[in-house]
Amino acid sequence: MFLTKKEEQMCDGEFGETIRKSMDILVALGDIYGASKLVDITSAQVSGVSYKTIGQAGLEYLEDLASEKFEYSGINASLNPPGTDLDNWESLGFPRDFSIKQNQIVDAYAKLGISKTCTCTPYLVGNVPRFRDHVSWSESSAVAYVNSVIGARTNREGGPAALAAAIVGKTPLYGFHLDNNRKANLIVNVSTELSGADWGALGYIVGKTVGGGVPYFKVKNTPNNNDLKTLGAALASSGSVALYHMENVTPEWDITDKKEVEDIMFVSDKDIQATREKLTTTNREADLICLGCPHASLEEIKQVANIVRGKKIKNKLWICTSVSVKATADRMGYTEIIEASGGNVVCDTCMVVAPIEDMGFEVIGVNSAKAANYVPSMCGLDVVYDDVEKLIHFE
Repeated sequence: MFLTKKEEQMCDGEFGETIRKSMDILVALGDIYGASKLVDITSAQVSGVSYKTIGQAGLEYLEDLASEKFEYSGINASLNPPGTDLDNWESLGFPRDFSIKQNQIVDAYAKLGISKTCTCTPYLVGNVPRFRDHVSWSESSAVAYVNSVIGARTNREGGPAALAAAIVGKTPLYGFHLDNNRKANLIVNVSTELSGADWGALGYIVGKTVGGGVPYFKVKNTPNNNDLKTLGAALASSGSVALYHMENVTPEWDITDKKEVEDIMFVSDKDIQATREKLTTTNREADLICLGCPHASLEEIKQVANIVRGKKIKNKLWICTSVSVKATADRMGYTEIIEASGGNVVCDTCMVVAPIEDMGFEVIGVNSAKAANYVPSMCGLDVVYDDVEKLIHFE
């Protein structure tokens, strides 16, 4: 892989050990995947934040990396959700020792130059690259969104690679950074109109089939951005999809010559309904309804506020989002409405990376196919998968 003189100096440790370690990771990745060179990036999104997933060893690694002074690249970089609401963990019932360690992890990232904006939807809170920008993002649903809906370019990076890219402002030029690798290899014809949790079910079906490929969707009705967010999250969790196209919707939908695509699949209403049923693992009522996987937008919080206005919720309700979106929801009065009904708008974390299995819950209600896919395996809990309106029960 070709390196400039400055990049060679960075590899040789002339800019400090933190830069050298970061370059070691990026050059190794470039060699493995046959990259021709490194390319400058404009944005990064770093996973590997929850204490539940990286543990004490991860915390010590980050603190060691942050112990040396170095010159940060200056690019816009944000964090994935941690395992607690960083500010309100005590009132929400998160374990004390876990929450203290979690805050130490986020503080270590901040010392490395990464923003303490913790969300899997950074494109909703200011980390928004431009069309065709090269970026280094790692959270699976965010990767699918930034590649597909925004049209920036990233591979599905691991947390250490995205952190290394943020520190030095570069990433290896391979994979989805290259034009030819962004073309579709599967056409998906959907014969029914979709709404709500149907989009997640569609993503779950197609992800299972396409794996790490690039699907091209032909749908009956036009989705909004929340639907596209839901679709991409499901594609990335049941498969490893980092990029999808949708006819007349996403910015690069026309780069594929459909005549050259040999693989075609058809998805019917029966397929959608069967998948919705499959993603539910129990016939018990959920004791915690957890929405916001990926993190809820302001529009999604407004929808819930309108559903619960003036009523009392029977089961517990968390709506997971970023601190920035919650601040707007506070100002709009949505948070007050939700809290009056017995629910909570929870910042920073989500049901997948939080230690909900240690908080007395047994059945989680979700409208996210990603959450329905991950909660049983990562948390050992049952899930009920459905539309928001059907999940929330009232006294």
